[in-house]
Amino acid sequence: MHLKVARWNPKHRMRAVDTFLARPAFDRKAEEIAAALLDDIRKRGELAVLAAAARIDGVTLRPGELRVSAAEVDAAERALSAETRDRIREARDRVADFARRSMRPDWSFETPGGGRLGEVFHPIRRVGVYVPGGTAPLASTVVMTATLAQVAGVPEIVACTPCAKNKAVRPEILYAMKVCGVSEIYRLGGIQAIGLMAYGTKRVEPVLKIVGPGNAYVTAAKRQVYGRVALDLVAGPSECAVLADDSADPAWVAADLLAQAEHGSGHERALLATDSAALADAVAAEIGKQLPTLSRRQMVQRVLSAGGVLLTESETLEDAMELVNLFAPEHLELAVRDPEKWIPKATAAGAVFAGHFTPESAGDFAAGPSHVLPTGGAARMFDGLTVESFRHRTSVVRYAESDLRDALPVITRFADVEGLDAHRRAATIRFGKEAAAAAAADDFPDDDDPDPAADA
Repeated sequence: MHLKVARWNPKHRMRAVDTFLARPAFDRKAEEIAAALLDDIRKRGELAVLAAAARIDGVTLRPGELRVSAAEVDAAERALSAETRDRIREARDRVADFARRSMRPDWSFETPGGGRLGEVFHPIRRVGVYVPGGTAPLASTVVMTATLAQVAGVPEIVACTPCAKNKAVRPEILYAMKVCGVSEIYRLGGIQAIGLMAYGTKRVEPVLKIVGPGNAYVTAAKRQVYGRVALDLVAGPSECAVLADDSADPAWVAADLLAQAEHGSGHERALLATDSAALADAVAAEIGKQLPTLSRRQMVQRVLSAGGVLLTESETLEDAMELVNLFAPEHLELAVRDPEKWIPKATAAGAVFAGHFTPESAGDFAAGPSHVLPTGGAARMFDGLTVESFRHRTSVVRYAESDLRDALPVITRFADVEGLDAHRRAATIRFGKEAAAAAAADDFPDDDDPDPAADA
């Protein structure tokens, strides 16, 4: 299959580009199915969860089989090679190091009156991690989610992941969960997993926040439990854009584009935006060469046939970057001579991979930042998953008497504007009637004046 190269000009709309960019974040059918199943889980609890697993996944589970036992986790560890265990731990350590460096410390500063203002951070007590397990055993997603919760100090990390028809969970996933501090593991996927974590059952306590990517049904379910639990972001089919000039190697670029299509749902998106017609043509040829060599070529072909890979050539690299920002990709590679110049220009991307030796797959498995990133254009307004996603912030205000005295005119004026007499009194009562009258006139005494409270 030889892909055509589209000539893109920001001043003129193109049907091929518009079709490529038009990727709905939500699936209406999935929303309807999720609503019905979640309602059933909310009403019937565990019975509904088990029935959904049997009906949708073809897995008949008894109540006591939902949770993966410690013995199964230990057996999974023994089943893996030392090399696999070492690399999972190394990936976890890389992600943990980045997370620790990015954590915001508690902070405060002294007010003019001698009080303090600041913020303190606490780990969320119980979080749920969803780990997809459809077409590939995504042990990396465990690392890129649970590790952040572990570093944040979350005491209870619950994970759900689909099992095979024989009820087994891939050993790589189980071992990664052990290394990354998961405290409860449930062999459950799809909408029913989100319902289990959000609503809980007699055996399972509900979580406070759910994170992790998933298919359209998982995304729909997450959206509908928002408010009962907190969420991370909208993370759907994988996306990548490559901004490239003529310094890029076409074989490398083609490999990076094909890596996105390898997930194979048919909804993935991969974009080449370049100012070099020769490079675009060479990349098209390389895709044709590399495709037959891939073990998942049928899945890749599904994405190619659906128009999920778009090669474009523009008059300038600035025009190409404009297209990238319109796309707002989950991942953006800067395969250009001077990537540092273009990083500030990438205003809508989940993550940026700068330079010829930074393939997006490095971010998937090893670099450090989480690979759970916004998709479907959501990179315009959502951030990727970070260690802060597993902590909640509390602001702290400690006023000294002189701080409150200084702020009293502001407090009383806003209370008057909004008609909130009790709010006014809660501040003025601390200084007596004379202070209240002065505040009403916006003429409260300065710090050097006698304390009106002394005369009250």
